[in-house]
Amino acid sequence: MPRRIKLEPYLSLAEMAARHDSAPDPVSREHWRILYWLASGTKATRVAWRTGYSTKWVGLLARRYNRDGPAAVGDQRQHNRGAAPLLTAEQCAALTTALEGPAPDGGLWSGAQVAAWMSAQLGRTVRPQRGWDYLRRCGYTPHRPRPRHAPADAAAQAACPKASPPACRPSSRRIPTRPLNCGRKPNTGGA
Repeated sequence: MPRRIKLEPYLSLAEMAARHDSAPDPVSREHWRILYWLASGTKATRVAWRTGYSTKWVGLLARRYNRDGPAAVGDQRQHNRGAAPLLTAEQCAALTTALEGPAPDGGLWSGAQVAAWMSAQLGRTVRPQRGWDYLRRCGYTPHRPRPRHAPADAAAQAACPKASPPACRPSSRRIPTRPLNCGRKPNTGGA
């Protein structure tokens, strides 16, 4: 049987409705709507059905509100730090020093070569894209200019004029056409 979730009485229903109306973003607005319905006695499954969220998420939001109060309502993704960087500050400095020297093959450093260097430092495999990311993060960009088409030699073009076909003129002769017949006679309706 669906249960009703009990909320801590931090705010009254009128205050929750006012917070819903003055919410700065849609995520906060939807959270206040969910909490308003829960506080007014609506069952969690009904609230989930109305909002399109899962009952698990409705319960998590209610627990977060009960634990932290009104400050827990809203989009909390900005508090997510993300993954830790692959290289420490000392390893980044060592990479910068290595990039100032020649590449292992004697040419320019590539993402795959930086990834191989990082793999040796970290003791695990690193994908070439991460090597390219760290190459760019250290301020290195491709040094080879993008290829350009060579300009054509005007004298050679003048010596070999292009033989254009004569312009087509519309024919005065009418081309006979016949109606398209795919093997079926058209339906005339009453004949």
